[in-house]
Amino acid sequence: MAAGETRDGERPAGAKVQPAGDSQQALLAVRGLVKDFGRHRVLRGLSFHVQAGEIVALLGPNGAGKTTTLKTVAGLLRLTAGQVLIEGRPHTDAEARRGLALVPEVPSVYELLTAWEHLEFIALAFRLSGWQAASEALLRRYHLWEKRDALGATLSKGQRQKLLICAALLHRPRVFLFDEPLVGLDPAAQRDLKTSLRAMRDEGAAILVSTHMLETVERLCDRAIVMNRGELLAEGTLDQLRERFHLPTHAPLEEVFLEATGEGNATP
Repeated sequence: MAAGETRDGERPAGAKVQPAGDSQQALLAVRGLVKDFGRHRVLRGLSFHVQAGEIVALLGPNGAGKTTTLKTVAGLLRLTAGQVLIEGRPHTDAEARRGLALVPEVPSVYELLTAWEHLEFIALAFRLSGWQAASEALLRRYHLWEKRDALGATLSKGQRQKLLICAALLHRPRVFLFDEPLVGLDPAAQRDLKTSLRAMRDEGAAILVSTHMLETVERLCDRAIVMNRGELLAEGTLDQLRERFHLPTHAPLEEVFLEATGEGNATP
């Protein structure tokens, strides 16, 4: 058990973690990211980074630009300006793309492919060797082995989510992006996913999680990035964010979030 963690692997709220470090050494570095849709600017010069062995929460109200950030970092949307580096390489570089995986909010799978065929597809796309044993291990790890021959259309949302995680892990990336990964999952599936995220962190992955579940962020994440209207408002550990906004030592993340986004003083 790592220092500062509870017995179940959760870092207690306000626990001290290692400093985030220099962005030059980060597995994921985002610098001056700008994204325009026509004349509408959605991202306004975002800069942040995620180190190896770190889970960072991306927080913000609806419309803040969180999903656009993830899709742009992943290369699904073309950036207007700025730079995204994966292990020091531009995110459009072929080797950089191999080092990154995105698990979207809606776990869309190929309905007419079996769970096993999804992993075979990934193996072919990345030209992996020895993928069969690795695929079996992943399916067993995520309690999907009995569903290996089930079509994607027959899987529950939780099973689809876990299948996408298996597919993401198969080619052994080091940077993971998750968009609202816990929404719609039952409590058991949420527990399994949080356990998986901690395991990936402990194995040295850099993980960026967009979520509205603030209580989960307090227990799971090492740092938080708060954004609104496409701009970065604040980032740091929970203790650092409390200090930044002059809040009490035990103020919950919800209070920090509302203060950072200016919604705490909104008139009911």
